[in-house]
Amino acid sequence: MSLSNLNSKVPSPINEPVLSYKPGSPETLALKKELERQLRETVDIPAIINGREVRTGKTEKCVVPHQHRHVLGQYHQVGPSEVRAAIDGAMKAWQDWSRMPAESRQAIFLKAAELLTHKHRSILNAATMLGQSKTCYQAEIDAACEFIDFLRFNTYFQEQIYSIQPLSSAAVWNQMEYRPLEGFVFSVTPFNFTSIAGNLPTSAALMGNVSLWKPASTAVYSGYFIMKLLEEAGLPPGVIQFIPGSGAVVGDLVLKDAHLGGIHFTGSTGVFQNMWKSVGENIHHYRSYPRIVGETGGKDFVMAHASCDQAALVTALVRGAFEYQGQKCSAASRAYIPKSIGLGERSLSCGAQKR
Repeated sequence: MSLSNLNSKVPSPINEPVLSYKPGSPETLALKKELERQLRETVDIPAIINGREVRTGKTEKCVVPHQHRHVLGQYHQVGPSEVRAAIDGAMKAWQDWSRMPAESRQAIFLKAAELLTHKHRSILNAATMLGQSKTCYQAEIDAACEFIDFLRFNTYFQEQIYSIQPLSSAAVWNQMEYRPLEGFVFSVTPFNFTSIAGNLPTSAALMGNVSLWKPASTAVYSGYFIMKLLEEAGLPPGVIQFIPGSGAVVGDLVLKDAHLGGIHFTGSTGVFQNMWKSVGENIHHYRSYPRIVGETGGKDFVMAHASCDQAALVTALVRGAFEYQGQKCSAASRAYIPKSIGLGERSLSCGAQKR
């Protein structure tokens, strides 16, 4: 029996609380146990195409960046035949996924968020710490909290988007239906944020699209655990195709395919410019105009107020600029400091001792 009168409402999201990881706390003990487990194991990471694990035999190592000799596993790189299978499978999955009721898609990603709050939290945090050299706190706010927030807030905002309807005049009822792209989305994700790696393909999928996801070669390890999380949450095969591999091999084939419907990218300016150029050069091949969304970082700033705590300001400037070696789009690269503070270059470099 179908509930044709269902009027679903997404739960109002709140930011996921950041766990403290105090010595001896439950989360600390669980994380240490998971770190030890992942350090003992060597994972053979396949491509995941149409719900099947695909091993090509062409492998690259996943190593610990702060301990290069420690190999966490190896991942199988896709080639032309796997890329073709991923495209064909995604377009087949599109037939059902694009027509699935919004509340059914929402339920899958809300389930993923719930799983990440407990069962998968230490798994993904440990993978981010080992594979991308983050501290437990950095991993917690990235791989756990921010990714959980993406999954929950995206569904909430999706509901708001769908509710936006045109005005109607007398004797006329105007309605607008929001449709997914008639093609696949190419999701290319960076090494430095596990949450972004999860968000780019899932946000597109939430709106009824299918996605070919190429993770950064240095973050395939955590990406694999994201895929296992999504599979457990009930994501149907083929909706997100996990295709690690060479950017040249994957990108050249995908960007020339007639079914390219969109690009969701976070990474370097040069790579994004080349992708945009490739789309322009192949524009006459596509069945529709690809939507292009990309983030390549920027010039983040810190603005100090005359009333600020100067010692706290110095700490914030150093952490904001150099934490995680500054390898973040959120890294501070400019500071606007009033002359009245009297905080010169010498103080900034040595620390503010004088008030």
